[in-house]
Amino acid sequence: MTYLDIVNNVLRRLREDTVTTVNANTYSTMVGDFINDAKQLVENAWDWSNLRSTLTLTTAADDYTYSLTGYQDQGKILNIINDTSNIVMEYRPQTWFDDKFLVNTPASGAPQYYTFSGIDGSGDAQIDVYPKPDGVYSIKVKSVIRNVALSADADTLAIPSQPVIHMAVALLARERGETGGTSTPEYFALADKYLSDAVALDAQKHPEETIFYTP
Repeated sequence: MTYLDIVNNVLRRLREDTVTTVNANTYSTMVGDFINDAKQLVENAWDWSNLRSTLTLTTAADDYTYSLTGYQDQGKILNIINDTSNIVMEYRPQTWFDDKFLVNTPASGAPQYYTFSGIDGSGDAQIDVYPKPDGVYSIKVKSVIRNVALSADADTLAIPSQPVIHMAVALLARERGETGGTSTPEYFALADKYLSDAVALDAQKHPEETIFYTP
């Protein structure tokens, strides 16, 4: 569903005239802002299948810091695999890396560990790997990458649309103060129902992530 489609879905539910472009007037522009607020709330509620992707990093000898291009700073790492050496890499805290690189002399070899290491000039998160690569390795980073805000009319929503639409309606109903029938708490309850149903449907694709295992 496009950004414009979502805006018009919300406008109709608020008994407002539809528009031919998101920024047609002040109110439709505000609706777009609330839709992006709702989008972020829904995106953060679950690791949606449509937001999952695999980034590939190619190492170079002695270079241990790499940018996660497109990851921005709101993503989530699910798994990192040194595909060349068939190693599932493990997270270590920054203090562990400081010990390896600053207190001791870092080893070189096939990367086995990683930690986050700031943000690059493009706003993407960076990771450090250890040992320092001694050559070229293909590192697969399985991630959840949340999309940037919708802006153009034709921008499409990757996550389920109904929770976003109804969450935006609830936010706008609260801002307006009246909707001519349905109360704001009812709108939020309905939005939560749409969200929980959407999460349940998507979660069945990853049942292992909703089951708690004891050692």
